[in-house]
Amino acid sequence: MHRKSHLPEKICPVCQRLFSWRRKWACSWEAVRYCSERCRHARHHSSQHNGEQV
Repeated sequence: MHRKSHLPEKICPVCQRLFSWRRKWACSWEAVRYCSERCRHARHHSSQHNGEQV
């Protein structure tokens, strides 16, 4: 059985959740910034809303 406690983790800048390394990101882990496609697409919407609420 594999233990997942040793996997590297990052915090998603959109949803502020912690996400772990995945095998599909093995070659590009340094470039991964978002936990999901949903957050990657929402990055523009969150920055626009933050600027309008001033």
